[in-house]
Amino acid sequence: MAFTDLSDVRLFHTDDGPADPGRTLLLVHGWGSDSHEWVHHIGPLAERHRVLAPDLRGHGASSVPDTPCTPAAMAADLARLIEDAGAAPVAAVGHSMGGQVVSLLAADRPDLVAAVVTVDPGYGFGPAETDPLPAAVRALNGPDPVGAALALDAWSTTPATPAWIRTWHERRLRAARPRVLAEAFAGMFTDPGAIGPRPAAQDHLARRPQPALSLWHHPGRAAWERPLLPSGSRVECWEGAGHRLHEERPAEFLRALEGWLAGTDHER
Repeated sequence: MAFTDLSDVRLFHTDDGPADPGRTLLLVHGWGSDSHEWVHHIGPLAERHRVLAPDLRGHGASSVPDTPCTPAAMAADLARLIEDAGAAPVAAVGHSMGGQVVSLLAADRPDLVAAVVTVDPGYGFGPAETDPLPAAVRALNGPDPVGAALALDAWSTTPATPAWIRTWHERRLRAARPRVLAEAFAGMFTDPGAIGPRPAAQDHLARRPQPALSLWHHPGRAAWERPLLPSGSRVECWEGAGHRLHEERPAEFLRALEGWLAGTDHER
């Protein structure tokens, strides 16, 4: 476990794995969460790989900088973290907002990222889904940001989602910094250059060269993304899962991740 001081933020991260790893994995959590969401995955992955699991700026044990807490800023932080750790190239794995973050990192710094794995990423939302989001950003900046955040998170679970997952993430959102939640959400969906809406996401994916494994719970978004990814990529839909499918089905997620990585050509 370590803290790394960057130019404007102090990032907490863990760095696990064998002395001679096959590859390095970067595990990036979602909105209002922290790196604890990977506790079921770090141990098994670290048996063979080097695993970096950071808390993004403004989240978890990392500091809350005066500068904005947006996905673009988070991606820039991770580029510096990878360089500081001598970890390049990585297979960058991101859930939800973390999927945006690793995708931005991969497009902006292809020298640092050999492969991308997105888990129900926070991009590719159609008009019916994005039209209400400016009002959501206003609510996050309003008098009850916690209530607004919990309302936004309600879609993330299904009746089959284990109760502990709902409780764990509710507690994280209640403890989160309201400014961070608002800035990060706006950075995903409503700020200039946000890649959450579908047209911007399509333009963004055209710039991302790496092969990708993309896991979705929504069949429409999976079908949308499938033809946009380069050769060597795979898109799967886990119908019946909730948004946090890697937490709901950790063993299945690990099998899918390891199986796909074994077929890529980025062994270190």
